[in-house]
Amino acid sequence: MTQRQIAPALVPAFAPDGTLRASINLGNPILAQRGSAGGDPVGVSVDLAYAFGERLGVPVELVVFEKAAASVEAVKAEKADIGFFAVDPARSEGLLFTAPYVLIEGSYLVRDSSASAGNGEVDVKGTRISVGSGSAYDLFLTRAIEHAEIVRLAGAPAALAALREGEVEVAAGIRQLLEGEARRAPGVRVLPGRFMVIQQAMGIPAARGTAAQEVLASFVEEMKASGFVADALERHGIEGALVAPAAPLPV
Repeated sequence: MTQRQIAPALVPAFAPDGTLRASINLGNPILAQRGSAGGDPVGVSVDLAYAFGERLGVPVELVVFEKAAASVEAVKAEKADIGFFAVDPARSEGLLFTAPYVLIEGSYLVRDSSASAGNGEVDVKGTRISVGSGSAYDLFLTRAIEHAEIVRLAGAPAALAALREGEVEVAAGIRQLLEGEARRAPGVRVLPGRFMVIQQAMGIPAARGTAAQEVLASFVEEMKASGFVADALERHGIEGALVAPAAPLPV
C-alpha cells in the first residue's frame, strides 16, 4: 500500500518541539503492557506511535500512565501530542478523535456464588458495580446504569480486588482482563456476552486543528487496511480484540 505523505507544514501540529510525545495507557493490556526487564512498554498503541513518528520524520517519546483518565488529561493539557483512547462523548471536549482502530468488549465479572446469569440482571437496586475511575466503561455505565450503584476505584486491579473481597457484587472491565482474573484464581466468573463495545481510537489536542485530525485519521485507516493493526495484535499475543472496520475518510 502506498503511504500517504504528510505535508511538512503539518508536522509541527503533531511535534511542535521536534519530538512526538505519545501518551500510553498501561491500564488497558490489549493496547499496551510493560516491557520485559523494565524496558519500554510494548503493544499495538506503542507500535502505532512509533509508526506515526516515522511517518512524520521525528523521534518518539512515550509518556506512560497507569490509568486511562490520566492519559486522556495529558493530551487535553498538551503534555502529550497524541494518545490512544476509547471514544466517549464525555471525552469530546478538548480532544479530536480518529475513527477506531480496535474494538474491545466490556463485560462483567461476578463471584461464583452470584445468582446473576446475564448482563440484564446486573442493573438492580442493591447491586454495587466496581469500575476503574474514568475508564471507558465507567463513562458508559454512568449514563446507562439506572438502579445499581457504581463504585469508582483507582484502576482495574482495585476494582477486581473489591469483588473478591466482597465490597461489591460485580466488577466491570475489559473482557480479556476479566477472563484473565477468572483464570488466575477460582471463585469468580465472567458473565456471557458484553454490555458495551469499546472503540479504541487515536486522539490529539483539539487545539491542533482539524487538518491534523484528518492526517491522523488517514494514518489510522491506512494502518487498518494494510494489516498493520492485525499484525501487531497477533505479534503481541492479544486475543479478544478486533480490528475496527474501515471508516470513510474526509474528502
